[in-house]
Amino acid sequence: MAPKKAPVFNFPSPMDNDCLVGHADTLRTFMDAWAARDAHSIHPVWMLSGPRGIGKSTLAYKIAKMVYGNVGDFFIIDLARNIDKDGKVKSDGKVISVFTVRAMIEKMQMSSMSGDWRVILIDSVDELNTAASNAILKLLEEPPAKTLFLLVVHQLANVLPTVRSRARVEKLHPLTVSQLRELCNKFLPGEDISTATLKLANGSFGKIANLKKSGGDAIYAELIETLENPRCNSADIMAIAKKIAPDAALHGILLDAIAYFGLADLYPTATHAIADMNKIYLEPEIGVFKIITEIKKCL
Repeated sequence: MAPKKAPVFNFPSPMDNDCLVGHADTLRTFMDAWAARDAHSIHPVWMLSGPRGIGKSTLAYKIAKMVYGNVGDFFIIDLARNIDKDGKVKSDGKVISVFTVRAMIEKMQMSSMSGDWRVILIDSVDELNTAASNAILKLLEEPPAKTLFLLVVHQLANVLPTVRSRARVEKLHPLTVSQLRELCNKFLPGEDISTATLKLANGSFGKIANLKKSGGDAIYAELIETLENPRCNSADIMAIAKKIAPDAALHGILLDAIAYFGLADLYPTATHAIADMNKIYLEPEIGVFKIITEIKKCL
């Protein structure tokens, strides 16, 4: 029997997503500042910080569309538009290059002759390499007139202190279970999303989306069932390890399992093992197997 394929889901990109759930206070704060910009200059750099998958990019695009409308200029820096020194798109890049930032600056310098507002959206600052971060810093030291910077950040610790000091930092909170349920009803109609899965997401709809796309929610449930089974053996552990190992995005459910069983002492070791898995093990399933075995020993 052929293995059951994970269902196919289509989630809109943040640019195309008009459904913002949560973060109403941050949006209201910006709108109030924008409405009063003639009397009080609006801060040119807004940093939207918080965990992945909670809607920071969706909020950033919503703000950007409101500012530049149909007449201003809009510049986006992200991995999808990342280029190399020859100006070619780097489809497999993991960090945003300085060439991407320089190209944006060149375009920006030729834009907005009409005097309309410009928006520069960086998604995310965490993915800028050191040279790119320094190039952005130079731009922020003397922000161009009528230019709004929207900086998406997943981890404030990854941001240069000098960049952070020039921004108005808005810390966005994880979504509530009811907000996650609202998004599930909209983007996963007909899917049975358990309360356990909602709690597992830790306030991130992006995590739920990734779990559903990969079938990770079902694999997580199987992992917990395996660990709770007093009769499970090495073969059972290897079977679930083989399901988790091929998809690096699923390795995080091992940490979720550790949290589920309250095994905080295992967390640092497992975190390092996951980070080093590809470097140490020729077969990732061996690394996953060892982590699951360690969890089982503690139960």
